[in-house]
Amino acid sequence: MVKLIILDLDGTIVNAYRAIEKSLNFTLRKLGYPPASISQVRRAVGWGDENFIKRFVKEEDIEKGLEIYRQHHQSALLKYSLVIPKVKRILTLLKKRNYQLAIASNRPEKFTKLLLNHLGLKKYFATVICAKNKDEIKPHPWLLLKIIKKLRVKKNEAIYLGDMTIDVQAGRNAGIRTIAILGGSSSRNELKKVKPSKIISKFPELLNFLS
Repeated sequence: MVKLIILDLDGTIVNAYRAIEKSLNFTLRKLGYPPASISQVRRAVGWGDENFIKRFVKEEDIEKGLEIYRQHHQSALLKYSLVIPKVKRILTLLKKRNYQLAIASNRPEKFTKLLLNHLGLKKYFATVICAKNKDEIKPHPWLLLKIIKKLRVKKNEAIYLGDMTIDVQAGRNAGIRTIAILGGSSSRNELKKVKPSKIISKFPELLNFLS
């Protein structure tokens, strides 16, 4: 019986790709690099801010680039991020059905909580756990195991939903059933290769898995 539903953030319940693209291209302009496309951004996110910036600048510019990016991102997140359609309605239903909900994100805690507060999502979640260093970043299972321990549920009472192959791998590494959702950073074929418990197209399909 499922008691706990752990969710990834970006590409799963929130669309922040435009905000990320705006902050990245602001950073690249400041450092004298050519701009990145939104498709490049979608393929590069998910591994934490530092790994993201590394994909676009030289090693000697990473530290400065990260500083510029994070300063700009505080305002860009609030201006350009959106809740994915029907997510709030489904979260409300899940809460009414007494499921515990949690967030596991590679995004820095500061930006994750800023985003959840701004979009009116914070109230749905019993806990929000974010990676603080490279040893905690998914596909490492640390985030998921931390949530399970904190909320006192067994592994077979939890499921994890995310949009990337690293989400599926993190779930497997943690010993938790994992559902992959389309529309984020990984394609259907990429997700199929890592063999999640199920692949869904839209967030409301989560209800079918639970029924």
